[in-house]
Amino acid sequence: MSIGIRGKDCAVVLSQKKVPDKLIDPSSVSHIFKISPSVGCVITGSIADARASVMRARGEAGEFRYKNGYEMPCDVLAKRIANISQVYTQRAYMRPLGVATTLISVDSEFGAQLYKCDPAGYFVGHKATASGPKQQEALNHLEKKLKNKEHAEGSWEDVVELAISTLSTVLSMDFKKGEIEIGIVGGPDPNKADGSRTNEFRALTEDEIEERLQSIAEKD
Repeated sequence: MSIGIRGKDCAVVLSQKKVPDKLIDPSSVSHIFKISPSVGCVITGSIADARASVMRARGEAGEFRYKNGYEMPCDVLAKRIANISQVYTQRAYMRPLGVATTLISVDSEFGAQLYKCDPAGYFVGHKATASGPKQQEALNHLEKKLKNKEHAEGSWEDVVELAISTLSTVLSMDFKKGEIEIGIVGGPDPNKADGSRTNEFRALTEDEIEERLQSIAEKD
């Protein structure tokens, strides 16, 4: 199950982290991927298909940068991924990739962006979105929270906490820091201690996730 939320100047993706076997190293299990310095995604569905899709997306983003001299914008990449997915539906001997891809970025022209692509080749921009078994319940919860708003309000911390509390409410469970993973653009720059922001995509560390979980617990 995954959630994506767009803030004023940041965007967040969150995924539930399920390690299928006790012998597996948890750090090698992830559904959050960096595609280019400014674009990241969460992919829900078959992990094998997800990795194939990410490798193709990274190739497309790298080629775009080489040809044009600037990073591939999120909306252009979403359209390209959707177009590639659509081709997989045209022939009987091709199998569509069993993944839903949620892309986030902070664009220099349009600000925070959140796009979702499905296996049929449909892509669309969102204020917030969800993918997975309890998708509709999550969307209903997010609709109530973002009613009459252009985006989630507050700081990047508030947007992250909204994503965590949405997943927690929908799945009726409390999370520990190792049970979720979070990707962010427009969040704090880990290389600077002054709290400055960066539009580069990165995954939050377990300690940063723990801080947000503590903050939610204190509010409750």
